Amino acid sequence: MTDTTTTTWPAHAPHPNDAEAISRGMHGDPFRILGMHQETGGPVTVCVFSPDAAEVTVLDHKGKEVGPLEPLRNDGLFFGEMPKKRRPFDYRLKFRNAQGHEWELLDPYGFEPILGEMDEYLLGEGRHEELYRRLGAHPTTHGGVEGTAFAVWAPNARRVSVVGHFNAWDGRRHPMRRRGATGVWEIFIPGLGMGEIYKYEIVGAYGHTLPLKADPVGFFAQNPPETASVVHGMPRHEWTDSGWMQARPADQRSEPVSIYEVHLGSWRRTLENEVLDYAALADELIAYVGEMGFTHVEFLPVSEHPYSPSWGYQPVGMFAPTSRFGDPEGFAKMVDKLHGAGVGVIVDWVPAHFPTDAHGLGNFDGTALYEHADPRQGFHQDWNTLIYNFGRQEVANFLRASATFWLKELHVDALRVDAVASMLYLDYSRKDGEWIPNRYGGRENLDAIDFLKGVNRVVRDYAPGSLTIAEESTAWPGVSRPVSEDGLGFDFKWNMGWMHDTLEYMQQDPIHRKYHHHKMTFGLVYAFSENFVLPLSHDEVVHGKGSMLGKMPGDRWQKFANLRAYYGFMWGHPGKKLLFMGGEFGQEREWNHDQSLDWHLLEDPHHDGVRQFVRDLNHLYRSEPAMHQRDCSPEGFRWIEGGDSENNVFSFIRYGEEGTKPVVVVCNMAPVVREGYRIGMPQSGNWAERLNSDAATYGGSGAGNGAGVRAVEEELHGLPASAAVTLPPLGTIFLTPE
Repeated sequence: MTDTTTTTWPAHAPHPNDAEAISRGMHGDPFRILGMHQETGGPVTVCVFSPDAAEVTVLDHKGKEVGPLEPLRNDGLFFGEMPKKRRPFDYRLKFRNAQGHEWELLDPYGFEPILGEMDEYLLGEGRHEELYRRLGAHPTTHGGVEGTAFAVWAPNARRVSVVGHFNAWDGRRHPMRRRGATGVWEIFIPGLGMGEIYKYEIVGAYGHTLPLKADPVGFFAQNPPETASVVHGMPRHEWTDSGWMQARPADQRSEPVSIYEVHLGSWRRTLENEVLDYAALADELIAYVGEMGFTHVEFLPVSEHPYSPSWGYQPVGMFAPTSRFGDPEGFAKMVDKLHGAGVGVIVDWVPAHFPTDAHGLGNFDGTALYEHADPRQGFHQDWNTLIYNFGRQEVANFLRASATFWLKELHVDALRVDAVASMLYLDYSRKDGEWIPNRYGGRENLDAIDFLKGVNRVVRDYAPGSLTIAEESTAWPGVSRPVSEDGLGFDFKWNMGWMHDTLEYMQQDPIHRKYHHHKMTFGLVYAFSENFVLPLSHDEVVHGKGSMLGKMPGDRWQKFANLRAYYGFMWGHPGKKLLFMGGEFGQEREWNHDQSLDWHLLEDPHHDGVRQFVRDLNHLYRSEPAMHQRDCSPEGFRWIEGGDSENNVFSFIRYGEEGTKPVVVVCNMAPVVREGYRIGMPQSGNWAERLNSDAATYGGSGAGNGAGVRAVEEELHGLPASAAVTLPPLGTIFLTPE
């Protein structure tokens, strides 16, 4: 073994053991060794590690040479005393390599800490709700010098370093300072700016160097399949949507909410099958969604994710809009432009689990830090992912801060929280013996419950006017009840039961539908137990499920008629609306995330007819208060006749606030015209047929009540008036009083 130490060890130099640990990249407190120091009564000293250098000289702030440093070891560790200086001073370092090349740098170990005592306190308490302002990589000016401040939480690490091209990916060169009991490591690297790629090299709890890690609070990443983080800082965008943000009502139960669910990578592509960037997507979406009348777009997860076929549901960058479509400013500008066009923005947010990719959060500091160590709690069998340890205050804080970031800093209007059911139940998709009961012996995940309540409390405070929407598929009580009333605190909940039941009904041949009539009516038994969104989402058109059009029975004409009639029933039914892209024009094939939607289908009048009908449904839904004001209130709905199973007919009334006119909705789910079908009406007089899914302009037969309907004062169905109406085949009609 070669001796790499000097023959004579300087009196004030670091201890040989410390010097060796620095050179090997194994020192846990590099700031105690590296940089400029002065012990009481001792000389000013400087210690530098630079394996590329043959010579190192210290310069003062004027560039004057103060003194050379001598090799302390023969592997790049230099040390020297500054005998002419009585106290520490501002300095630079000049390097020369063996080939005579010279360069100058400021010493990262000559700067004071970035994080303050309050940051330490809040991070340690798990209550730093805007921790993204301190953790991550922030280009900044520190001590009058431009550079980048890095900070990362890794409490069980023995050493953490920033690595990148700027230091040859050598973890010995920029080891970080540990900030006490918080477990946060930080460093300011002068001269490093926007666009530098980096990762963290971590020596774990057991002394092993882990695979390089992306920044958990990184704001930008390389375009997958590359996995490094990119120095960027928080998005820099001059927002122009203050009017929109201030006008958002805190309670949107009485507002029209019609959501167009979009996967950005496959909504629309170029002729060469290239994805559009955020700018092009914004322009295209504004034009299309504006015409179609949707109030909101909802993006499948846009958090950075390594695997495109996950559609974003396995994220590694909880603070980073994916780089697939541009930089964070591009995303922010897209949101801003949508707001300017009167369109709200919802993003899917995934706090339930995260992927096992080596550069991600798994085993982050050599321990199960973000996840549970026990796979019965920490491994998701369905998705081969890791489950967050919601009971760890720092992990819960990390996730709450992510929610705050998207809503407050990126002006997103709502988070649709994915897979809530998998969070609430410890035995979710597990057999006996594969899960651990809670402290009371039950199956409820008490930590996850507290976490979800905490998220909903925090976003109310930090992003007023924003919404949270739960994808929750069980009968868990109070999902959309306020936390103050012992609910989970969400604004809305997806009505998965309604979706499954009604689709099962619609897939039946009409001759058999009378035996499944209750599938269409059962949802009204519980329709107001939560604030519901009716979802026909991406999950219904993937993995062998076919398209919405493909689910409909009958010949080609009947398929389109069934689909239009079903959409009419959905828009008439209480609850906010959500439709996945392509469903609005009857996409025929199953959704493929690697291809654009089949926009050429709009050249077919049948497909364009579906699109026109959805457009007109949205405009009616938004313009008639009875269609949305009491979506979440039993006072907003009344059956006229919900039990006519023999005829496959459903009729009901929608009511708005006092003083608004009612809307009567009648659905005939049989392929025959019913002339003179008599129904009760809320008032006598002339009623206009506002929409008819069987209108010729939509591709229908044209049967209906084009001249309107006359209601007379003859009681029927417990209502004061009644009328004879024509029910089109496989059609839904909407009537309003003239």
